[in-house]
Amino acid sequence: QVQLVESGGGLVQAGGSLRLSCAASGRTFRSYAMGWFRQAPGKEREFVICISRIGSITDYADFVKGRFTISRDNAKNTVFLQMNSLKPEDTAVYYCAASVDRYYGGRSYVGYDYWGQGTQVTVSS
Repeated sequence: QVQLVESGGGLVQAGGSLRLSCAASGRTFRSYAMGWFRQAPGKEREFVICISRIGSITDYADFVKGRFTISRDNAKNTVFLQMNSLKPEDTAVYYCAASVDRYYGGRSYVGYDYWGQGTQVTVSS
């Protein structure tokens, strides 16, 4: 069983930055592909960004290009989402996800086996 705990969400003004963290437990973290998704009120959960097991592959949604980056620290069992130049439309609950049997989880939620509880990000205009 893999447990994922997100932290770092909060309220920020447009143009500001936040850094989300996701701490993982359970099996060896370096064997997980990781991803971040988000869900705004009344909308479906959508892919944000992901990273492969050792960080050799990253992918991101077009709407975060140049603003968000993902990184991982396998020694600390943690993946990070650095969010810069935040916009009000980035307001959502952000979820961390782990794919335990794939090198790369991909953009679809079906590629992930475990999910965190989510952390709220609110961007004010």
